[in-house]
Amino acid sequence: MRNMAVEIGRVEAIFRYPVKSMRGEPLEVATLGWHGIEGDRRLAFRRMDDRSGFPWLSASRLPELLRYAPQRRDHAENGLPTHVLSPDGVELPIFGDELAAEVGRRLGARVEMIRLDRGIFDEASISVITFATVVEISSLAGVTVDPRRFRPNLVVRTLRDVPYEEDDWLGGMLSFGGAGGPAVSVTLRDARCAIVNLDPDVATPAPEVLKTVVRTRDNHAGVYGTVTRTGELDVGQTVTLQIAAEAEKP
Repeated sequence: MRNMAVEIGRVEAIFRYPVKSMRGEPLEVATLGWHGIEGDRRLAFRRMDDRSGFPWLSASRLPELLRYAPQRRDHAENGLPTHVLSPDGVELPIFGDELAAEVGRRLGARVEMIRLDRGIFDEASISVITFATVVEISSLAGVTVDPRRFRPNLVVRTLRDVPYEEDDWLGGMLSFGGAGGPAVSVTLRDARCAIVNLDPDVATPAPEVLKTVVRTRDNHAGVYGTVTRTGELDVGQTVTLQIAAEAEKP
C-alpha cells in the first residue's frame, strides 16, 4: 500500500460551541488539541432526572437553548465562558442557580451545568462539512445558506465545489496548513437530528431541512473525525486529503 495526498480546498470557517447546543462562536484561529478544538463543548446542561446514557440537554429538546449566548470575561479559565446572555438580554453566571432555574423552567425539568474537560460530544470531537454541501441542502430545502445550522467545527470550501464530497473522505486523513500541521482522521458520516431545522439566531423551525437530508442523503450530511495531530487551525489554511491506495503492480 502507498499513501496519496492531494490538496482539496481551504478552511472556509471555524466554529466553537463552548456550551453544548447554545450559540456558537466563529473563530479566525483555533487550537486543535487531542479532544477537539480548545474550549469546544466543554460545558453542557445535564437533565437531572434523566437516567439514560446520554442525559445532556440539546436544542432538539429545547430549541430556545440556541438563543443563549456564552460570554467570556477577561482572564477566564482555559478560555471557557463565565456568563451566559439570555434571550431576554440578561447576563447570568454560567454556574449560577439562576441560569439553571431559568433553563429548567423553559424545559419543564431540572438541569445542572456540568463541565467535562474532554468535551461532551455526540460521536466524535471534530465535525466537518463542505460549503458545497450546505449550499445544496439549503437550496433544496428553500432556506438561507447558513453553515451554522449544521453546527460544524470546520467548513471546507473545496476545489471541486461538489456537494457531499465529504463521503469520499471516509478512512482518510485531513491535514491543515501543510506538512506537520494539525490533522484529523475521518471516521464516519454525520447522522443528523432536528437541530438542522432550527434557525441558529432565533431558533424558528424549518422542518424541510431535515426532510431534505433524510430524502436525499439517508439522513447524513458532513463527517466526523478524530484528532491525529494537534496544532493551530486558521481560516484560509489549505486542506489536504491523504488516503491509502493500493500499490501499483509491477
